[in-house]
Order: sequence, then structure tokens, then C-alpha cells
Amino acid sequence: MLTRSLLAPALGLVCAAGFAAGHAVMAADPRATPSGPGTPAAQALPPGNPVVARVDGTELRLSDVEAAQQNLPPQAKKLPLEQIYPILLDRLVDGMLITEAGRKEHLDQDPDVQSRLKQYEDRLIQEAYINRVVKPAETEDRLRTRYETFLKEKPAQDQVHARHILVKTETEAKSVIAELDKGADFTALAKKYSTDPGAESGGDLGYFKHDDMVKEFADAAFALSPGQYSKTPVKTEFGWHVIKVEDRRQGKPPTLEEAREQLSRDLAHEIIDAKLQDLRGAAKIEEFGLDGKPLPATK
Repeated sequence: MLTRSLLAPALGLVCAAGFAAGHAVMAADPRATPSGPGTPAAQALPPGNPVVARVDGTELRLSDVEAAQQNLPPQAKKLPLEQIYPILLDRLVDGMLITEAGRKEHLDQDPDVQSRLKQYEDRLIQEAYINRVVKPAETEDRLRTRYETFLKEKPAQDQVHARHILVKTETEAKSVIAELDKGADFTALAKKYSTDPGAESGGDLGYFKHDDMVKEFADAAFALSPGQYSKTPVKTEFGWHVIKVEDRRQGKPPTLEEAREQLSRDLAHEIIDAKLQDLRGAAKIEEFGLDGKPLPATK
């Protein structure tokens, strides 16, 4: 069920008052009934960017409605535009009415509004400038070079597939080991004794790298061969463990495509840091502490 309140956060800047109550259900509006087997096929959107409303002569266009749709929460954004169009249009009209009412009261000249507009403008300019700096410099060659560096700095690590039984005391852990020494099944003991959330799966942890686990646990697990279990309890911050290694394998590094998103973020930070160094070097910067006294120069 899609409510008007679901639309409210995204359209708050368009018309905060129109959604203040947040209790009317969109599904109750016959114009916004969810689609189903008996629902008519979606209508094709008109070509171009037609006018969809006029408020005291000010035009509202289809592109404005589409932009409002893109700011909706994921659940609402997935709906066909024609399904939520009437409500979006009403809310945008409401927003225009409230904006105009505020302008008539000269709120556009209010010092607080002016200050917030300046802050918003600054953020938009910063974002646009960063995009203009980063995009041309983020070339495929630089990504590949960073990927090669990544492979050298972080080679693939061995992995183990292990199970564990977590108990509260060393005595309990020793008792479990004694049962294993007598031939008990590790998976069955994990289901019976382990306090870990994974007990139902027999304490199965899947494959993991040494760095994925706390040091004490990882050291003990990687010291075992497949089929072996720890002969002495392993203490960590979570309690006492009995560990069994099922398998070992050589880890594989991520492909370029798998690492692309992280590499892109790292490269963007590098580009921005370099640009900031240039900007700082060309600027006269004076910084002051909370006491008003000058702070040491940072460049």
C-alpha cells in the first residue's frame, strides 16, 4: 500500500504543507490504484515537454513532473508515471501556490532564506566543479594503472572454509573437544552446544581470509589442515571456540570490473586531493582557533 506520506520526504521541498498530515492513503485515491491484471495498459507519454498546468500564468511542464518522480522513494519511483501523475501534479501545483504566497510576503528576501540559498548554491557549485575536475582525469588508463598497483599492494590471500562451536567457558569448550576426540560429529555438536547464530547451519562460516576474522580466531584456523579441529579451546572477545577446517584454497584477486567501483572512488579522491593541494598553494589562507588566535599555517 502506497501512502501519501511515502511521497512526502521527496516532495517536502516542493510542498511541505501538502504532506504534513501524512495519513491519507494513495491507494484510496481511484486515480492512483495499483496496477493489476485488469488494469488498462500504460499510456504512452506525449512527445516533447508539454505544459501540464498553469498557476496564475506560470507554466508547469511534464519535465517538472518527471523530475519530481525521480526524487520519490524507491517503492514509489518504480510505479508508472501515469499511475501517480495526478497526485504528483496536485502536489507540484500546491508547491507553486505556497511558493508564490511566500514571495508575496517577500520571504525570498528573508535573511535566513537568503543564507540557506547561498549554502545550497555553494554545494551545487562544489559538486559541479568536482565533476568537471574528476571526469576528464578519470581515464581508463589511470584505472588500469591503479588496478595493477592494487594487485601488487594487496595480493590474493589464502582462504579457509571452517566451522566453529562457540561456548561461554573454557570448560565447556574442553568438553566439546573431548566428545570430538571420541568421534562425535562436529556439525551435530555445533547445533547442540554452540551459542553462535550460525549454530543451525552446524557452525559453518564459509570461506574467509585471515583478515576477515579477529586475530586469535584466524591464527588458530589457519594453523589447521582440512579435516582437523582445534585440540585446545580458542579464546576471543566473543567467548571460547572450537574450530574445524573443512577446506583451504588460494584466493583469487577481484577482476578489474569487480574492483572498478572501488578503484573509481579511490582515483576520484586522489584527483580531488591533488586539485585541493593546487588550490591551497595558490590561495592565502588564514585560520583561527576557537579563541580567535591565528592557527599555524597549513601550507
